[in-house]
Amino acid sequence: MLNSKNRQTGLRRHWKFRLFAPILAGATLRERLLACLGALIGIALTGLICGAIFGNGPHLPLIVAPMGASAVLLFAVPTSPLAQPWSIIGGNTISALMGVIAGYLIDDPIIATGVGVSLSIGAMSFTRCLHPPGGAAALTAVLGGPAVASWGLLFPLIPVALNSCILVGLGLLFHRLSKRNYPHIASVAPANSHQTADVPPLLRVGFQDGDVEAALVALNETFDIDRGDLGRLLHQVELQATIRSHGSISCADIMSRDVISVGNGATSKEARALLLKHNIRTLPVSDESGRLVGTIGLRELADDAEGIAGAISPAATASLAAPALSLLPVLTDGRTHAVIIVDDDRRVLGLISQTDLLSAVAQSLPNAAGRQIEAA
Repeated sequence: MLNSKNRQTGLRRHWKFRLFAPILAGATLRERLLACLGALIGIALTGLICGAIFGNGPHLPLIVAPMGASAVLLFAVPTSPLAQPWSIIGGNTISALMGVIAGYLIDDPIIATGVGVSLSIGAMSFTRCLHPPGGAAALTAVLGGPAVASWGLLFPLIPVALNSCILVGLGLLFHRLSKRNYPHIASVAPANSHQTADVPPLLRVGFQDGDVEAALVALNETFDIDRGDLGRLLHQVELQATIRSHGSISCADIMSRDVISVGNGATSKEARALLLKHNIRTLPVSDESGRLVGTIGLRELADDAEGIAGAISPAATASLAAPALSLLPVLTDGRTHAVIIVDDDRRVLGLISQTDLLSAVAQSLPNAAGRQIEAA
């Protein structure tokens, strides 16, 4: 009896979680509320702007129905390849044109709708602007009635293309104000900064691009994510798993505390002398109040300028409590030799070099091997 009651309680909790859990990965409550607000502003203003341009006469719909579906993609999943500006504008416009052509050439509306949607998918695929609401734009062009028929071949431009352009413009403004990344730029594969034929260090172990392609072929499915973003996500999963396994090592545990630094008013000669004397590759540079402004190394000092102010590079920073292994992507990018540990006021507390991190990783390996032996 008790087991049955516990099972029922567990099922209720499971379905409650399924009911309120986000459908999309990463869709926090804030993201979902922003999507609602963005769609409200985008659709309302698109209709108002078109109304101001054309008036409120019955001869033309101010905003076509597919814009509602476009708004869902634009504001709810702005990183999707299907929600990018060209996908929205090109997908809706080209699909509407396919629907108009199908409607003119085929008398039977049922057959015309099928042909219109089919043509729109093909046209969007070949023009790299696949956008699901485009199918609705093709249907609207065929079944829209007198309001659509009166505009003929202009319908894909007015109101479909006009609606799409206004909606995308409002989306660009909204995402910029809400600090969201749009248009989304897919992750670029790491490059070898030394300009040699070797694969970048991050790609020498673990999975590679060919593995991702092979997995997609094996699954035989299409996913709504760019290949570059998929690879970046999987690399981040690998990193998070490593941090979870060795997360007890913090930056405070392994950082160098006696940091050799220089003021931003120092000369190139002074900075170069410090680098050579202490056999280091990176000098933190602080302003008059002691706050970090950047770093400098021999590479930046190669031009022999009198002062270092114009040669300072942005600094890679982390906090005391950050997991030390979270610095792996930064310190293996082929360019960054040290991460500066700072407090909330950007005052230098320590420094972690590639050597510091390598030593920490090496010390953690025997422990991991020992745990595997014990588990076996």
